[in-house]
Amino acid sequence: MRPFPPYRIQVVKEIPITTRQQREEALARAAYNPFNLPSSMVTIDLLTDSGTGAVSAAQEAGAAQADRAYAGSDAFYRFRRAVDELTSYPFAYPVHQGRAAERVLFSTVLKPGQISLSNTHFDTTRANVELVGAEARDLPCPEFGNLDSREPFKGNIDLDALEQTLRGPDGSRVGQVLITITNNGGGGQPVSMANLRAVRALCDRYGVPFFLDAARFAENSWLVARREPGYGHLSPREIARQTFALADGCVASLKKDGIAPMGALLGIRNPELAKRCEANLIATEGFRTYGGMAAHDLERVAQGLYEVLDPNYLRSREADAARFAELINQAGVDIVQPAGMHALYLNAGRLLSHIPAYGYPGHALASELYLAGGIRAAELGSLYLGSFDENHNLVNPAPFELVRLAIPRRTYTMAHLEYVADVLADIAKNPHRVASYRIVDAPPLLRHFNLKLAQIPAGN
Repeated sequence: MRPFPPYRIQVVKEIPITTRQQREEALARAAYNPFNLPSSMVTIDLLTDSGTGAVSAAQEAGAAQADRAYAGSDAFYRFRRAVDELTSYPFAYPVHQGRAAERVLFSTVLKPGQISLSNTHFDTTRANVELVGAEARDLPCPEFGNLDSREPFKGNIDLDALEQTLRGPDGSRVGQVLITITNNGGGGQPVSMANLRAVRALCDRYGVPFFLDAARFAENSWLVARREPGYGHLSPREIARQTFALADGCVASLKKDGIAPMGALLGIRNPELAKRCEANLIATEGFRTYGGMAAHDLERVAQGLYEVLDPNYLRSREADAARFAELINQAGVDIVQPAGMHALYLNAGRLLSHIPAYGYPGHALASELYLAGGIRAAELGSLYLGSFDENHNLVNPAPFELVRLAIPRRTYTMAHLEYVADVLADIAKNPHRVASYRIVDAPPLLRHFNLKLAQIPAGN
């Protein structure tokens, strides 16, 4: 019997239904950048799973009675209790969102000229490393190079490359190792406990701090239980606790696996590092017991950290993602295998093989999803990962041209996901009609958020 969502819907919000002409006009006004689209013009929004999940009645009840004291509110102590039951970090601070936690930690740990090593830095993570003058270097495992393989832990870091870097001429420049669970920039693939333990051993051997980007810790824990021998008898909470215990600290956007509209966690083990991070946080984000978060958001996060580890919820979420993957494959579109949980990654380069990298097939597919069905998605291809010259010409394309369909938590029904698959099936019937794009203007940092493009009609 297929798992079903362990909740029922009590409050709904109407979604916009638009025409093709309206969407064409809206995308042109947005300079062909989906980040510029107003949500009132989006029917199914799969741009991100960050802060887009549905909150529970228990979360809203907690928010309604939140204590708004500036220092030491009841909301903070409930937040801290939830964190203490999950992690082993003696110092834990609320922060308003994940990129703020990254900024506080990286600006404290890293120095100009140092290197941050990761399985994959995501966009704001990379930007916060670079803003302190350090280098963000990705070392994804070789298995990720085969998008079609069903290797269970393609989110792992390449351990050989990690050790070679740590013991090589750049070893003295490595300021941190950061492992993202699950690996969002690496196709949403999980990281194994064996890989995390090996990273811990290497960091101990070479004296480098090891941190987690733990935005999707619950989903990684569930996939460990499902896929890694020796962990199937453990609960998601038990695996999560073992995961956090391996690292020196973490940053975690709780807009993902906190199932909250806002909030993040900065967890630290070392007292001296915690003292310096706390001073940074108080000066730039807020007092240590609220960190820029409103009390009602602290309450939602505290409750969400319990709800997200419910095995029935995680089982249902995995089943929905797996069924969505089946429908997309049946529509004639390949995804990064195996299917993860927070998102599915479409192989746009394969579907739109007629569009060269400099025409941005990932962006082209994401744009066509919107034009054909009002579906907003995110490109993870050469626009995001490629390198450019000063005239916005693509110099080094990304290794893969992907489109991420992020699945908000507890938000869309299977009927919505079936609709997305139907739209993809229509596109796949005649992919040569899909237009390519060129960059008109782009900033040097985080260009995909603010770039402007022009459409090049198919056949031109």
